[in-house]
Amino acid sequence: MRLGSLYGKYIKNNLFMKIILLFALITIVTIITFSYLMYLSMSQSALQRQLDVQRRAMESVSGYIGGKYESVQTMMVNVYRDEELAFNLSYLMENPYPEYVEHRLDKYYNDNSTSTDVVQFFRNRLDDDRDIRSLMLYSAELQQLYTFNDARQFKIVSANAANSFIPDAMYLEEDSNVSIPNVWVKKAIDLEDQPLFSVRVPVNNKQSLRNIGQLLVYFESNELMENLARFEEKIMGSIVVLSADGDVIFDSSGRGYGGKYPYFEQVSASLSDGEVADNFIMNKSMHTQGGFTVLSMVPKAELEASYVGLRRTIVTISSICIFFTILIPSLFIGNFAKRTHNIIRFTRKVKQGDLSARIEDVKEDELGQISKSFNDMLEELNQYIDRVYKAEIKQKHTELAALEARVNPHFLYNTLEVIRMRAVSQGAGDVGEMIYSLSVLFKSYVQQKPNYTLQDELEACRLYLELFRIRYKDKFAYDIRCEPGLKGKAALKMSLQPVIENYILHGLRTDRHDNRIEIAVRKDGDLIRAEVTDNGKGIEPGRMEEIRRGLDDPDANAESFGLRSIHERLRLLYGPGYGIEIESTPEEGTTVTVLYPDIGEA
Repeated sequence: MRLGSLYGKYIKNNLFMKIILLFALITIVTIITFSYLMYLSMSQSALQRQLDVQRRAMESVSGYIGGKYESVQTMMVNVYRDEELAFNLSYLMENPYPEYVEHRLDKYYNDNSTSTDVVQFFRNRLDDDRDIRSLMLYSAELQQLYTFNDARQFKIVSANAANSFIPDAMYLEEDSNVSIPNVWVKKAIDLEDQPLFSVRVPVNNKQSLRNIGQLLVYFESNELMENLARFEEKIMGSIVVLSADGDVIFDSSGRGYGGKYPYFEQVSASLSDGEVADNFIMNKSMHTQGGFTVLSMVPKAELEASYVGLRRTIVTISSICIFFTILIPSLFIGNFAKRTHNIIRFTRKVKQGDLSARIEDVKEDELGQISKSFNDMLEELNQYIDRVYKAEIKQKHTELAALEARVNPHFLYNTLEVIRMRAVSQGAGDVGEMIYSLSVLFKSYVQQKPNYTLQDELEACRLYLELFRIRYKDKFAYDIRCEPGLKGKAALKMSLQPVIENYILHGLRTDRHDNRIEIAVRKDGDLIRAEVTDNGKGIEPGRMEEIRRGLDDPDANAESFGLRSIHERLRLLYGPGYGIEIESTPEEGTTVTVLYPDIGEA
């Protein structure tokens, strides 16, 4: 299936799918960006932590070698501070050893005191520092080595230039403070081939300040390995110590000791830490006085391998976050989509005419409120249809009942007009007047008007009352009042005339001369109140109860058709707040109130 058809089928007209896709895109881009930045930050932090470990290891190595260098320097300083010891040292370095012994004996016999023995002084230094593998005094003038091994044994080794390279080596290495032991020296003193480093200090005549030789102290490198082994963190790569000439004094990997360091030129040229050849990350620390350099050389691949697990963890966590961040909102949005499609399906049912359809959604969120409003709208629509439909039927029945006798309205009007003219010609003016009122009243009932007003209804009532005023002459009177502005209001046809008719049929007393009925129309809030008040016979309480029941329940009483018709039509059209209210006192009169809605001008 092509991409275009997939888009048209599943995405183009699917708002929720577009929301899910947009949210998924934003989520994926955000999480990937955040994960990448977090990976960079954490990898840099891991790298920095590892480099800090390397620096501390370098500081430990540098501190150890520097401490040994300082101890040898202190050794010579202590010699120079002691005048007698400095003199004896100069004497030993400038004269053969037997003469040095003779000198000390002469000193003892002449001064009766024991002078400080140089040999014993340096032998005691071996006791002070257990890391010293060998201590040597080289006499440049005599070309001799006075050696002390770690067993405190003193030995004199001849280093004549004719038979040894030691004088040349001592001369060439004169400026090297910390270096690897000279191979000729090691061979001359029968020193085993093991990792050592040498600390060299010049020996000067204190009085003439002339250089008379050197002090060489060989230290074991194993202590450096023990120092590094005490680190809790893992040390990567190798820790290397270089002499001023580029010789490897110490190599934690155990591979480069004694040889020339292959990257010495790059290290010497570099002023700061950084990357060197073959993708090594270098940290370096230089000891100015000792002349040695401590390097930390870590392969980049080894550093990157240290946070491969971190990268894998971040990728895994990011994938899980993306999965759940998309899944959970998709489930919620899918639920919303399902409920929305359910609403659409029901609206289509209603569109097809099924007004009984209802949406079953009990939730209180926005979609639930829409569903509830939709159901309420259908309920009101059904009630409105039912109300209007029944009201129209009632209206038709009323009109039919009022017009059952009408076979030919024109024939009826013409006939009444002939009778009226005959009565007038014979002097019966009141009869003619009654016939005229009756004719106009019939015409108002029969005539169909698109907009029926209160004025029309009140005029019909006036014509009907006028007939009986003429008939009963001085026994009957009526009064019609309407507040200004209400006559043009829309009103239900034949909603007051049946009330007046009930009074004429059941309440009028022909034996009295003060029969009276009043119609008063006034505004009452949102209602229009029409009160029809008479002073007729009134209604007994039992009969009154039957009439009221009949108004609320049409099946309860078959009588009072006119009042029921008015009451039902008003309620069907406008709701339960409208209709008829009846108050009556026997022998005093009755008040019928008709409540209309104020729906504006007709």
